Amino acid sequence: MDISDSTTYTRIYSEHRAGVFASALRILGNEAQADDVVQDVFIKVWRKPAAFDSKRGELGSYLRMMGRSRALDLWREAQAAGRASDRLKIAVSTPGSQSDERPEHAVERDETTDTVVTALRTLPESQREAVVLTYWGGLTAEEVARRAAVPLGTAKSRIRLGLAKLRAEFGDGYLATNPI
Repeated sequence: MDISDSTTYTRIYSEHRAGVFASALRILGNEAQADDVVQDVFIKVWRKPAAFDSKRGELGSYLRMMGRSRALDLWREAQAAGRASDRLKIAVSTPGSQSDERPEHAVERDETTDTVVTALRTLPESQREAVVLTYWGGLTAEEVARRAAVPLGTAKSRIRLGLAKLRAEFGDGYLATNPI
């Protein structure tokens, strides 16, 4: 079957769109995101029709599996973003709930927070985002790359350069010994 033929591709889309949509919707629970998954899957099939090997299985199963994989990727990204957001909220929260903390410790912590936030503001936005998502958000370089829609090497460079600038500002052990 020649998927690169537009008539065949249209027929395949008509036959399998609903199955791909249903597999994505079960995972994401969001129709708009499931539609995006359908579009992603069929664009990938259009661009690389040779990736499907009929000897390995049926086309419908292949397309639904691609949809399920893409939906899981999106779901994981959302979960990681939620965790990162929660960690950032905790990191920048006000110390009101820490009533047992001694005043001198609170002052020192606030000064450290102010110092780190000021230093982060000196970084270019792309490096600042990469460092914050990695260091405080708990994302991997691969997750940062996907979130910023950049190659993995670019994300790693942004993280490395941002941390190098912060180390130059504070010294190697500062962030490790003075967590926010």
